[in-house]
Amino acid sequence: MKCIYCNGTDSRVVDSRPTEEGNAIRRRRECESCGRRFTTYEKVEAVPLLVIKKDGSREAFDPEKIRRSIVKSIEKRSVSMPEVDRLVREVEMQAYNALDQEITSMAIGEMVMEGLRKMDEVSYVRYASVHRQFREISSFMAELEKLLKEETDDDDD
Repeated sequence: MKCIYCNGTDSRVVDSRPTEEGNAIRRRRECESCGRRFTTYEKVEAVPLLVIKKDGSREAFDPEKIRRSIVKSIEKRSVSMPEVDRLVREVEMQAYNALDQEITSMAIGEMVMEGLRKMDEVSYVRYASVHRQFREISSFMAELEKLLKEETDDDDD
């Protein structure tokens, strides 16, 4: 870190503390060359994540959109908001941990469905019916049969 007074490049950190907002670290430094003190701020640089939608357009990743869609699917179900928040965080972490700057809306939807399937099967089916855009009852029934088969397989274990 360059000293703002003498342009020296060696300094030591005297004090560190988070800012009031908690999104940065405030550091008091002392220049090894001139002995004067100065303050620096350090913050995490977020890499933008873009979502590739079904029509090919791109938009910024927005965890609130995921939260809203999950809330619609859990309507009148016994799923708590802390469970929803946990699922949103899990999906967000998976999306950012993919180490790619773009992710498809299909991939995000699959992550949400996997979480909902473990949380509440009715909510899972509601979400899947919108996400997979079932056009006829047969495709909807196929999804239900798949869910029932997985449940039966889990009971056998």
